[in-house]
Order: sequence, then structure tokens, then C-alpha cells
Amino acid sequence: MKTVSLLAVAALSIAALSASAQSQPAAQAAPAPQPIDARAVVAEVRRVIAERYVLPERRPALDAVLAEGLAAGRYDTRDPSALAERINADLERVGRDRHLGFSHNPQQAAIIAAAQDRAAPDPAGRERQVRAANHGVTELRLLPGNIRYMAYDGFMWMGPESAAALDTAMRFLAGGDAVIIDIRRNGGGSPDAVQYLVSHFMEADRPLVTFHMNGQPSPDRLSTLAELPAGRMVGKPLYVLTSGGTASAAEEFAGHVGGYRLGELIGETTAGAGFRNDLVAVPGGFVLSVSVGRAVLASTGRDWEAVGIVPTTPVPVAQALEHAQVRALRRLAAAAAPPERPRLEARATLLLAQLQPVATALPLSAYAGAFGERTISIENGRLALQRNGGPKLVMVPIGPNLFALEADATTRVQFVVSGDSASGFELIRGDGSRVSATRTP
Repeated sequence: MKTVSLLAVAALSIAALSASAQSQPAAQAAPAPQPIDARAVVAEVRRVIAERYVLPERRPALDAVLAEGLAAGRYDTRDPSALAERINADLERVGRDRHLGFSHNPQQAAIIAAAQDRAAPDPAGRERQVRAANHGVTELRLLPGNIRYMAYDGFMWMGPESAAALDTAMRFLAGGDAVIIDIRRNGGGSPDAVQYLVSHFMEADRPLVTFHMNGQPSPDRLSTLAELPAGRMVGKPLYVLTSGGTASAAEEFAGHVGGYRLGELIGETTAGAGFRNDLVAVPGGFVLSVSVGRAVLASTGRDWEAVGIVPTTPVPVAQALEHAQVRALRRLAAAAAPPERPRLEARATLLLAQLQPVATALPLSAYAGAFGERTISIENGRLALQRNGGPKLVMVPIGPNLFALEADATTRVQFVVSGDSASGFELIRGDGSRVSATRTP
């Protein structure tokens, strides 16, 4: 509402100015823009980078490119946006750092300056947001084959309260034969939440990550936790879904899973936002985003800045969940005994056929028709099986003349083909029983 009111006032002011201008002989000229002290702006940027930039070995190159731009007159302009663009271009070219950037944003600069002046900001608003998002756990779901799924959209942390929310989710996941954790929409958050979550899939006191912050000589190190109320799931089949939107702390979690081979990463390469950054207000309405921290994974000895975490199974993001289910079902089937094994294999086959359609030997119309008390018709481009006017059961091709029922992956329809059409079919149920049907003339 406040924004709307301000816009309305602005519109009224413009209208009043227009009316005033029409009643005067000549419109007054707009005030000239205030000159920009580019030297002072660049000096402040150089000072912050020299004191706080995360990679000391890269500071001289960043300082040199800014000094060169100043000496060459590249920053001589009265337009603050143009100045910001030129400084940012130089920082990008030399820094190759997705957290390092410079912009002209007076409103944001004022907010940052005000926040820096406040001694103790009120955390109540942030806590309300975390509770409203259920501490990042946005969905728990039971999938076929007793695969347990969790959508985790933010590594949010408020201490014991967030730990309790994760404990509930971990107890649910622990009841499954395989686990899928979806961080495709997870933009990061707290390293404490990463430590808490990943500890459930690792032994106690394993090294996780080292944080190098603000050039301090003594880095911070995190290891897996010794005590977990919900217990551990070491060795349970684990699948983590990733995307280009998986960033920062979420990438750290993916890095632990991939680096320690705790499970499979399925989806797309993550964002590559490995550094921690601070926003600094620079006089003149400018904002400098500067990388102040670097996280190094214990499993690989590397960070993921600008490169991201590469999935073990690259697939389109929209299909990552289904691909994870296929891989989980096949792994579970390989370890299962009859009669569970064929059921798991049938579900995996159906899911894969839905992801990667199988070509049929004949056009769908060649399979349609009446077969005794059963009828096969084409519904929205797919075959459907119906018995005596009952429900229409969608069929999914899994072979040239072989179909599975979408509602029951263990039931198959094997067509008998004569010439250019199906002369009959055999209905094969999951319990091994069979029913033959011949096309009705």
C-alpha cells in the first residue's frame, strides 16, 4: 500500500507540474546533475577490497584494474549508473567472481547504511518468515516402493526450533527404503542447517567444510554432529535433486553428498555461488557486493565458486524427480526378493517409459477396437483399456507391441499382430494370471 501511495503522489505531482508549466511562459530547466567524485568512489571500493576480499592473492589484480581505469579516465562521467557499470565491468573481467559486483542503487545503499548503524536489529521478522516456511521443509511425500521424498527449499536455521523441524522430517525419511531430497529451489542459507542435515547420512565427527572469512588467519571448521535425536541413515540409498537455482549453502550440501559419495546427484549443475558476500554502502548511493568468505569442502579440498557442483546423473530439471525414482526403484529391485522384485522393476519400467516414450510397431489406431468384452480406444492420444463399460485404464507403451497399465504397472497388455493391425491381445496380471482376447469382427 505504501508503494501505491507513493506512486499516486508522484502521478499527482507530475500532473500539477504539467498544469503549472502550461500557465507559465516557459518551463524551467531541470537542475544539472551533481558532479560525481569518481576518485572518492574508486578509493572506497579499493579500500574495502584490500581489507576484506576473500582471496588475498587476487586483491592486487583487482586494485590494479581500478587504478588503471581511474588513470585512463574511464570513470570520468556525470552519470552514476554509467560509473557503476564501468567499475563493475572491470571487476567482473579480473575477478571472475559471481559475488563481486558494483551498482548504483541509492535506496539499497540507504538501507544498508541504516542497518550498519543499528546496534541490535530486531530478528522477529526473520523468525516469522522461517516459521511460515516450516524451516525450509515444504513437502514430505511417500512414493511407490516406499521411497520417501522431502522438498527442502531453504537451509533455514533458528537453532533448536529448526532442528526440531528437521528431526520430524528425518524420522519420516528414515522409515523409507530410499530417500529423495529435492533442493532444486533451494537458494542456500545457514551452514549450521547443512551440518545438521548431512550429519544424518554420515558417521559422527567427520570433517565437512573449512570457512576462510575476511582474511582471518584461523579458519572455521565444521564436522558432522555426534548426537542426532532422529538417528542416522548411513548407507541408505540417497538421491539429491539439483538445478541451476541450487546455490550457496545448498551447493555445500550437494558437495558433501557428491564428494563423500553419500548418494547420487540428479539434475543440472548448481549455480556456482561458493563465496560468502557482504553488501557495503559506498558514498554516492553505490553498493559494493564483496566476497568475504570461502568454503572449502573436506571431501574434495576445493570450493565450487563459478563452477558449481556437477550432478552424477545429468537430466532436465523438470524430470529429475522421476529419474531419481527410476534409479531408486532399480536399486531396490536388485536387492529385493520375489515377489517384491518384479513389482519394483515394473514400476521403474513404467516410469522410464513415461520419461522416454517407446515407439510402437503400429499406429495407435491399429490397436484400437473391440476384443470380446473389452474395448481399446484412443483417448487424448493414448490407448485406454475398458471392460464392459467400466473405467478406462490408460496404457503406456513399454515395447513395440507391449503396454503397461498406468494405474497398475505390473499389469501388461501384449498384442498379437496380423498384418497391419492387432488381431488380439493377452492381458498379463502381476500375479501371473493371463487372459486372452481376440478382436471382434
